[in-house]
Amino acid sequence: MPALKDFNQRFKYLCLSIIINAAGNALAISTNLGSAVWTGGSAVNLSHWTGIPLGTAMFLYGVAVTILNQLLLGHFDRRRFVSNIMYTIPFSYLVAGFEYIWNILGVPQLGLVLRIILDVVGLFMVAVAVSMYTRSNLIMHPPNDDLAYIIRFKFGSGSAIISQWLSYLPPLIIIGLSYFFTGRLYAIGFGTVWALVTQGAVMKWSDYHMFPKLKHHIDL
Repeated sequence: MPALKDFNQRFKYLCLSIIINAAGNALAISTNLGSAVWTGGSAVNLSHWTGIPLGTAMFLYGVAVTILNQLLLGHFDRRRFVSNIMYTIPFSYLVAGFEYIWNILGVPQLGLVLRIILDVVGLFMVAVAVSMYTRSNLIMHPPNDDLAYIIRFKFGSGSAIISQWLSYLPPLIIIGLSYFFTGRLYAIGFGTVWALVTQGAVMKWSDYHMFPKLKHHIDL
């Protein structure tokens, strides 16, 4: 019974975190001021560079990073492999749905100051959500979250800040290559820099202050 109760708690926090994550990402995207490095920056630029639709680009990212995660683990983890692939489906549709809602509410037409504030709020929500479902550790988004989680606890001595910076290397490389070959950058702005600088620190703060009863379930 204690194990079932623990699983139920983790599952509820996971579901809540996916909603918060999608809503926060969509809010940041809707402000048109830049969003998280993976979703709003690297994937968009990869899509423009290659001509692949954004949804397909994000899916291919998920598959590629899922394979990278297995290599970093040093062994095949079937549960993690399947969960990485599974996460992208509800997350993608929820982001699209929330973006539609934010756009209907007129977020893109707001003044610059209000959009900056909402961009920060959206990215804060993303960091809180990542903290929640990395602690739950049932399923995670492979590029931004599970990769950082593996780096954090296998190579980064538990540091959320170090792991976030290291996990940003692949999308930053893609952004750089996209700019080199196209001469243009898309979906890069204030919010991208803000996420790059602050997300690890906000995650660390969230670990202790947002839903503190939810503890890390480390399985490396």
